[in-house]
Formats: sequence, C-alpha cells, structure tokens
Amino acid sequence: MLVFAADEDFDNDILRALRRRIPEIDLVRAQDARLRGADDPRVLEWAAVESRVLLTHDVSTMTSHAIDRMRRGEHMPGVIAVHQHLAIGRVVEDLVLIATCSTMEDWAGRLDYLPL
Repeated sequence: MLVFAADEDFDNDILRALRRRIPEIDLVRAQDARLRGADDPRVLEWAAVESRVLLTHDVSTMTSHAIDRMRRGEHMPGVIAVHQHLAIGRVVEDLVLIATCSTMEDWAGRLDYLPL
C-alpha cells in the first residue's frame, strides 16, 4: 500500500474519509510533521526524505516545484494533485483505488492529477 503525505492545505474532510475507508493507511499531514507554513520545495523535500506520495490541492505552484525536482533528477516519490472543485466522494474513491492498487514504485517520479 502507498504511504502518503498531505500538504498543509489539503482538505481534512477528504483525509478523514480516506482514513475511514482504509483504517490502516499510513498518511501524515505536513503540519503534523512540524511543517506548518513551509514553502513548497521544503514540503516536497520532506515527502522525498520520508518516501511519501504527496497529496496536494496546489495544482499550480506545488506541481511546478515537483516538475523542477524531476528535471534536476532529485528523488520524488510522487505527487497527486487534486482539483478543489471535485466532490469529496469522487476524490476518496480515486485515492482508495490508488492506495490499494498501486505500489510506491508505480509513483516514483510521477505527477498525476485527479480525477483519474
């Protein structure tokens, strides 16, 4: 199963629903890792060091920084950018599918957007 990180602004309702659907999920919020207010490159670095696929709603700057990391050849376990206008149920369904049907190797150096 994938190991996730969520950036500071990621919707907590989605995280709670995901935890209800997959109680054993390994998911850490950036603020719980003492990264409240950290800039995007720092959050990406933390996710890389922790080998966690990062969940973000920041489909502009966070994704740009992720692309920059990949261009520089830096380790990146993956980023899943979730548009904020999506229904929570749809996002949770997609994340459950991703979490249970893919591996960390599938996401290495990858940037994808929800919906699937």
